[in-house]
Amino acid sequence: MRLAIVGGGIAGALLGSRVRQSAPTVRLDLFPGAPRGGKDASGVSGGLVRGFELDEDAGRLAIDSLTELRGDATLRTWSAYREAGSTYLAPPKVDPTLPVAVVERAFPGSASVLDAAELPVFRGLPAGTTAVVERLAGHISPAGLRTGALHWLADHGVVLDERPILRITAAPGVCLSDGTEVGFDAVVVATGAWTPRLLAASGIGPEGLRTKQIQYSVLDWPVPGPGPFVDDVSGLYGRPLEAGTYLMGLPCDRWDGDPDAITEVPGLPEAVLDGAEQRFGIRGRVLRSATAMDCYHSPPGLALRAVPGRPGVFTFTGGSGGAAKSVLASSRMARATLVGS
Repeated sequence: MRLAIVGGGIAGALLGSRVRQSAPTVRLDLFPGAPRGGKDASGVSGGLVRGFELDEDAGRLAIDSLTELRGDATLRTWSAYREAGSTYLAPPKVDPTLPVAVVERAFPGSASVLDAAELPVFRGLPAGTTAVVERLAGHISPAGLRTGALHWLADHGVVLDERPILRITAAPGVCLSDGTEVGFDAVVVATGAWTPRLLAASGIGPEGLRTKQIQYSVLDWPVPGPGPFVDDVSGLYGRPLEAGTYLMGLPCDRWDGDPDAITEVPGLPEAVLDGAEQRFGIRGRVLRSATAMDCYHSPPGLALRAVPGRPGVFTFTGGSGGAAKSVLASSRMARATLVGS
């Protein structure tokens, strides 16, 4: 079998390493396709990893991924994994009890549900807000995990072809920037925010894939923070960075943008400061902001999806901003579909 993976972000790199480890006789070509003008989501993601998710399928993938990460020294090194815990604030009338029980079966003693009033660091929460505190959660560097996987692939005989891909051919195959066409038995498009554009250039509809901007700010934070958190009441999320700084962001409602021409959303850094002041009583100061485009799918989730009407062509994207939590399990599942277990 000859397989092409187009895209060298966290999804493409991890899928490539899975294939190489389990099916060394497969001829694998990986086209990293470095972004021309924009930044990919793997290089910008905050990298929160945890087992708790309200959605059952997403929770299963997150738990499987966290289990593997915690048990694999190489993955922990590549990703600079740090066990820092996490707090999820559930809006009133959202009951997190069942998903927490699932986490507890996988990691006894890790997760608990509290009344948010028991966490005085969070201010101004409406009555009925609950908090899921997860001890074994943490954060990783998606860029580091991607880089580690790419280096491993190069060291194990995988072709890393830096030439840009113009389109996916019907063979299936790829058409390179010099016009050369190379045939494969299967082609996986894992180019993140560039996926809809590449599919369109190949005469393929996006099939539920859209781009959406990610943007967060790095704040000067003069006191110890709450640790990694997701506040589903206000949308605010964050985690500590270096001493005295904090990454915080809010959802960004800019859809279908050009990943090569990303501009900062006006007013969003100020809104982050306002949200931080409301929740923690500290305003802080914006040191810098980070932006990228990610690829979203409806329904959301990083998964291998066959392209209708194009036998042998797949997409592996759509993580919707949360691929870091599920990529290890999702890449194992994708590998099994492509080359077996």
